Amino acid sequence: MTGFLNWLQHSTGGLLTLSGVGIAVLLLMIIKFRVEPFIALLIAGLLVALGAGLSIEAIVGSAQSGKNSLLESGFGGVLGHVAAIIGLGTLLGSILEASGGAEVLTRRLLGLFGENRAPLAMGLSGLIFGIPVFFDIGIFVLAPLVYVAARRSGRSILLYCLPLLGGLSVMHAFLPPHPGPVALAGLLKVDLGWLIIMGLACAIPAWLVGGVLFPSWIGKRIDIPVAEEFVEAAKAAAEKNKGREEPSLGLVSFIIGLPLVLILLATFGSIMLPKGTLLSVFTFFGNPAVALTIAVLLAFWLLGTRRGMTAKDIGELSGAALRPVGMLLLVIGAGGFFGAVLSATGVGKALAGTLASAGLPLIALSYVIACGLRIAQGSATVAIVTTAGIVGPQVVEAGLTQPQLALIGAAIAAGSIIASHVNDGGFWIVSRYFGISTKDTLKTWTVQETILSVVGFAVAALLMAVI
Repeated sequence: MTGFLNWLQHSTGGLLTLSGVGIAVLLLMIIKFRVEPFIALLIAGLLVALGAGLSIEAIVGSAQSGKNSLLESGFGGVLGHVAAIIGLGTLLGSILEASGGAEVLTRRLLGLFGENRAPLAMGLSGLIFGIPVFFDIGIFVLAPLVYVAARRSGRSILLYCLPLLGGLSVMHAFLPPHPGPVALAGLLKVDLGWLIIMGLACAIPAWLVGGVLFPSWIGKRIDIPVAEEFVEAAKAAAEKNKGREEPSLGLVSFIIGLPLVLILLATFGSIMLPKGTLLSVFTFFGNPAVALTIAVLLAFWLLGTRRGMTAKDIGELSGAALRPVGMLLLVIGAGGFFGAVLSATGVGKALAGTLASAGLPLIALSYVIACGLRIAQGSATVAIVTTAGIVGPQVVEAGLTQPQLALIGAAIAAGSIIASHVNDGGFWIVSRYFGISTKDTLKTWTVQETILSVVGFAVAALLMAVI
């Protein structure tokens, strides 16, 4: 028994076996026993830590204080970085939704591109509105406009919903302030500005192929008409907003783009500007939490107060928007703990040595692990957080630059959206909201997500080879 424990806790094979068992237990709890991901991550982390022979003090601290323990530092280290950003991003998306900003954006794009290019307009709506708004919220808000456009043209609803879904999906996977990319920034220690740059570099080509070209091909081969009840729902949504003063397209675009511009100014300022007052100003206002706070306050005033919302209305809107955020933060925090445990066991160094001898690039490993986790348990956020926890120790050892770290993050993000199927809540949202059968959802949405994933990773790998 002593010999086995010594092998398990100190040899490369033993540490790899231990981490593999930990991941298998994690997936078994989530998939088979339907344990909440945050609880499953916590249990798996504790089991791996105990199996690795880490001391109780190292894992949970003492009865008096757990400040320096893996449990508290793992949770706190990542949540200290992401909690404010995710909360503020959620608030920004909620006020844009409630003010009708999404409808304005989509209708103007439809008018600009015309009926023949309405699918492209829907895709751009998803791409732009998907920056601050969560994937499912984007569907809830923009689905009525898809119904109207598809019914007016008499063509398959796939020509209109798939471009929209492609835009929403890539933004949710690759760009802050969405939970996955923000968690990546904290777990991989990568600057959010670089994550935005590389995320866009991978997301836009993926969207062009999976969100524009694929829908135009599959939409002509699978004809799914718009159900009458969806048209009635669209009319009811339009009636609800009738008479409400709409925000201008310029105002909506300004509020969506402002935090991204501020973050990017800080990133480029740190490279191009000498130390001094100007750099300090850029650094302060370009901090993601500060940039999003500014955008949220402006949105509350320009889209809320100036358009008749009371302080009570805004307070209720904020409270409702933030309620679902709690579970997301718990999953991310538990993922941080799981990653901290893996790092403390030394499995990262062991795995790095094994991969070096096998010749498998780190970016490919990151993508493959994320793909496996996504297909196995369905959640993109869980796949991102868990993968980052697994490869994080190797990333630290590799001494990568910020752009390279961002590309590793993009590869993980790409893997997290592959092959959405029946274990993914998003699969059923797509099927339900657009009236697509399970079989056709697998033939369309599942294939689209796979295309987005593969193209996104291909771009990340190509850029990694030249940077």
